Amino acid sequence: MAEVKKENWFQRTWASVSKWFRGMKSELKKVVWPTWSQVVNNSLIVILVSVVFAVIIGLFDYLAGLGITGLLSLIG
Repeated sequence: MAEVKKENWFQRTWASVSKWFRGMKSELKKVVWPTWSQVVNNSLIVILVSVVFAVIIGLFDYLAGLGITGLLSLIG
């Protein structure tokens, strides 16, 4: 009876890694990359929304601080 020799660990691992990179390359070919103007536009929107939320949170923090200061002055 003939013995079937198993591949060694390095060959099995290299085959798995190689298959993974081939799959990744084929998936990256399907990606639709944005144009530069889309990247700039989306970045500006993110920055604007971040600034608006920072102002809202800052305003809330300021008003909460005033409220707590007022309550402490009434108690003390």
